[in-house]
Formats: sequence, structure tokens, C-alpha cells
Amino acid sequence: MPDQAWSQFCRALEKAGEVVLSDQAPDTPLDRAEGYRYLARLTREMLYSCLDNADPDFPRFHELDLVKIGADNPDNVYLSANIRGDRTYRITGTRGTIAYFSIGSKANRYAKDGTMASTGELSDSDLVIAPDGTVEIIASADPHDGNWLPLAPDSTGLVVRQTYLDRETEIPGRWHIEQVGGPAEPAQLTPEFLAKALQRAALSVHGTAATFAHWTRTFMKRPNELPDFGQEMFQRAGGDPEIFYLHGYWSLEPGEAWMIETDVPDCPYWNFQLDNWWMESLDHRRRITVNKHTATLVDGRLTIVVAERDPGVGNWIDTCGHSSGTALLRWLGATDHPVPKCRVVSLEEVR
Repeated sequence: MPDQAWSQFCRALEKAGEVVLSDQAPDTPLDRAEGYRYLARLTREMLYSCLDNADPDFPRFHELDLVKIGADNPDNVYLSANIRGDRTYRITGTRGTIAYFSIGSKANRYAKDGTMASTGELSDSDLVIAPDGTVEIIASADPHDGNWLPLAPDSTGLVVRQTYLDRETEIPGRWHIEQVGGPAEPAQLTPEFLAKALQRAALSVHGTAATFAHWTRTFMKRPNELPDFGQEMFQRAGGDPEIFYLHGYWSLEPGEAWMIETDVPDCPYWNFQLDNWWMESLDHRRRITVNKHTATLVDGRLTIVVAERDPGVGNWIDTCGHSSGTALLRWLGATDHPVPKCRVVSLEEVR
């Protein structure tokens, strides 16, 4: 059985490569290389999640390490853990000084229908912190005193978002999870579990890649805009209910700039980021994002310039050698959600 399961896993991964080779996906050497790297990163993450860190009786928080999925936020520290909705879990840790914290329970169906429905949410506005800075959260189906994170019968995982405004000064929290009243030892590995885990991993790679390729093709219908495509699609895929998402697709010729102008609502956090076609944020070592702390506003308005080189006007975002890709503007915790005005101009016109 293990031999057959491995062969099927390898064939399924090869099938996932069709997403990279689809007609609308860019075929430049850089974009094609990033597409296959994306699949390799997804494979690494899904194998770990489905095989080595899959036991809901012994969950561990796992930080995404260069795995970029669905317009990952460069300001975020993401943690995830596999759980079951009929269990009770204790999450303990320290809040830290990072600007924003939230934890959500999710029903991950990426391998089936590309969704990750929210089944419970707990954020800073609800969080009770002890005088010494420690936090205890109970995740369960039944209500609990104090910090309670609801679970549903089909909950499969927890997602923690810790968001920086200023990476130079802020410190994220440290978090631990354990099941309450669980077994003393993990179950023995079986051939049956291995076969199912490899199958889930391959389906998750293909399902995740196909889901966000579909999103990009949707955004391509309105190039060089950041419209409101409707929040339901983004929430169904695991979005934070506190965030209003403005996704878009951009395409520039050499010497062109994408100008984005908008009012900025009163909210605890916002950011803009540039992503590749696969909806991975671009190289974090370069200027690919701007947020509430790092941006320069003029009379309360924000102007962002996306271009191949810095025109010297502030809030420049580097295309990092790409001529097209996706982008995202997030408003977090805002009651007003401005939609930016966007235009493509010559770099020489940017003043």
C-alpha cells in the first residue's frame, strides 16, 4: 500500500503542474520559475500539515516559513495548528507588543471546493490579558468563561494572525496549544494513515493552487484597478472578518507606473502589497509593501506608485522584475472602506 500511495502522490503533484502551465498564466522565465517554486512551497507545507503535524490530539502551532498563500501579508506572523471540532484545546501565551492579534477556527476545504470557512473568531477587541501579560484561550464547541474561541463540528484548524505596524520595535507573542483531556501518547503510524495523508496533501496542493489561479483570472477582468469584488469570496477562503479586502491585477509596460490614490479611513491598521500572478507577496527584502506606519500621506490622502524604478515621490512599490501580477489593499477594523482611483501613466509623468 505505501508504494502505491507514493506513486499516486507523485502523479497527483504532476497534475498540479497544469495550473502553472495554464493558458492565462504568464510564461516569462521569472514567472514560470516562481510558479514551480510556489508548487514546491505548497508541497512542503501540505506534507507537513497533512502528515507530520496532522494529529488533532497533539496539535502544534506552526509558523509559515516562506510559504505564501492567497496574498499573504508581509506584515504578518502566521501560525496554524490542526484541530478537531469535537475536542477542547487550551491556548496559552503572551500577547507581546505587536500591533494586532487575532485567532480564528476554520473548516479547511481547500482540497474539496477551495473554501476555508470561519467557524469562530477572537480578536484584540475581545481579548482578556492577565496583569503579567499572559493570555489563556479555550477553543471548544461549548461556551467557556474568559477568552473563548468557538469551534464547529467541522472545524479542522486554527489560524493566528499577528500583524506588525513597525517591525523594528514591536514584538510578537509566543503561543502554545494543547488538547484538554487528550490521550497520553500519539497513535502509531499506519500504512492507511500514510496513504490518506499523501492523498490529502496532493489534493491540497492542487486545490490551493487552482483556487488562487481562479482568483487571479477573475481580477484580470479589471486590470490596473483595486475594485470591491465582493467580500464573500475572500471570507470563504479564510479571510479575517475584521478586514475589508481590495484585490486587483496589474500589468505594466516598461517605463509605465501604476498610480493608486485613495482616502484613508480611521482604522488601527491598513496596508498595500504587491504580489506575483500566483498571489504570493513579492520579495520582502525589497519595497513591496506600505502600511499605516510606513506610508507618507498628503492632506490625509494616500498616493502609491507601483513601478520598475523609484520616481522619487514617496510610497514607491518595486515591481521586482515583473511586468504583471496581483495586488491587495487591506482596511482592518474600518467602518468606511474607500475604493482607490487608479491609473497607468508614464514614469516621466509621476511628480
